[in-house]
Amino acid sequence: MTGRAGGDGERGAAADASAAPSQPGILTTSVVIPVKDDSQLLARCLRRLHAQQRPPDEIIVVDNGSSDASAAVARDAGARVLFCADPGISAAAATGYDAAVGDLILRLDADCEPDPAWVETITTAFAEDAGVSAITGRARFTDGPPALRVPLARLYLGAYTTLMGVTLGHPPLFGSNLAFRREAWHAVRDEVHRDPEMHDDLDLAFHLGAEHRIALLPGTAMGMSMRPFTSGRFGRRVHRGFRSVVVHWPHDFPPFRWRRLIARRVGRRRIRADIR
Repeated sequence: MTGRAGGDGERGAAADASAAPSQPGILTTSVVIPVKDDSQLLARCLRRLHAQQRPPDEIIVVDNGSSDASAAVARDAGARVLFCADPGISAAAATGYDAAVGDLILRLDADCEPDPAWVETITTAFAEDAGVSAITGRARFTDGPPALRVPLARLYLGAYTTLMGVTLGHPPLFGSNLAFRREAWHAVRDEVHRDPEMHDDLDLAFHLGAEHRIALLPGTAMGMSMRPFTSGRFGRRVHRGFRSVVVHWPHDFPPFRWRRLIARRVGRRRIRADIR
């Protein structure tokens, strides 16, 4: 386990609007985007967020030591800009989660292109099932060779979902299309690792999934770049994925984890039966 990530923030117009109290029964949203040297794709992502059928109440961009204009792009788009000096997506994302004020925290990356109904679909899913603490969705590639986009997306995400589902005993979280309740984050924030050599979404899945229910997001897939395959990063991602798993052993070695999860589910069923 690691300590809390630091960061100083600047509030834009979106942050001021999100500070107002929410209306009863309406879930407010904070979108968190960790970024480093990705100003052009970030600008596109922010345009897509501003074009949502239900715009987010707050957009937080966490600058993780950019040397380009990422922070200025975010500020000009009305986002709340935070700075995280600790290296890596894990620390940057956690900095944004800690600062979020919405009932729901939505996470995507700077290279993502959410469809116009993304925020509304997420808020509706949480509103309809109070027992769900986190939701994760699919993705599709928007660049790279057209003939490879669909098969590579299915292979990449299919392998991740299958292998990590067996490892975790429940659906894994996918950081480019992810949302969770702010109260659930505060329940696990001191347990998550903020290690630059780990996948933040997989680590979060280990901790959230231990006591909270994770569901799959209905609707269209998140558009994202094929950069994991085209920029020489795939081997590094595999290494980080392996590290993200074994760092939780032996406590979360699959048979031990499955036994605890099964016992918890049985216990909840008994409680519901007693209530009836």
